[in-house]
Amino acid sequence: MRKLRLAAADSWVMTGRNMAHVVRSPEEIGIYFMLPITFVLVFGYVFGSGMQVPDGGNYREFLLPGVFAMTMLYGMGATATSVAHDAQRGVVDRFRSLPIARSALLTGRSVADLFRALLEMTVLLVCGLLVGWTWHRGVGYALLAVALVLALRMAMTWIGIFVGLLVPNPDTVGTIIFPMAFPLTAVSNVFVAPELMPGWLGTVSEWNPLSATVAAMRELFGNPGLAGASTSWPAENAVLLAIAWPLVLVAVFAPLAVRRYQRLSR
Repeated sequence: MRKLRLAAADSWVMTGRNMAHVVRSPEEIGIYFMLPITFVLVFGYVFGSGMQVPDGGNYREFLLPGVFAMTMLYGMGATATSVAHDAQRGVVDRFRSLPIARSALLTGRSVADLFRALLEMTVLLVCGLLVGWTWHRGVGYALLAVALVLALRMAMTWIGIFVGLLVPNPDTVGTIIFPMAFPLTAVSNVFVAPELMPGWLGTVSEWNPLSATVAAMRELFGNPGLAGASTSWPAENAVLLAIAWPLVLVAVFAPLAVRRYQRLSR
């Protein structure tokens, strides 16, 4: 128990260190907000009148849950870049030489990114309310929806940590993250419902981890696009799938990140 308390204390110190970097670089947060806000404006207002929602309803209400999840997905780029910079500048090696818990650096990074994601979600929720989006099923369901998207962000954080420790140069992070994230976004239900896609592509979209979280959020928020025309297992069990996918991703990438961290400088 004493070791656990010490490890928790060290992790909290690392969390504070990472949050200090966020506070001192507000322009970085602004850059990551620009993309989802741009998607809201372009798809919601410019193309929104031509978009179809299977069960009817306002397209912006259909779109916003997808934008929330998409922001969490692309957040792994910031994680990977920060970790890669620490590894390249020798910061990781210096921390490894200190009498602190070996898990503190990675755990602190994941907790700091969770706090950052909560800040991003707060801003996005306010922006959503300003453009006409809202939830319809009560505060409890809305909080559960936010918890699911934060769980997705936690999974993306561990993927970002692994990529950041894997790349030899921070400048290559973007060339890896974008080809990973863009197909997940394009072949998902963020912008178009799977029911409107060709059969095989709609099936791929429904099993997409991003789609699972988006579908669950639409269900919990009471927003349109609840897959009324679909009777597939992913559509009928969106919340369960939105819980399972982050658990699977963390179970795969957290050990990979820890193993890579342990092998640095060997």
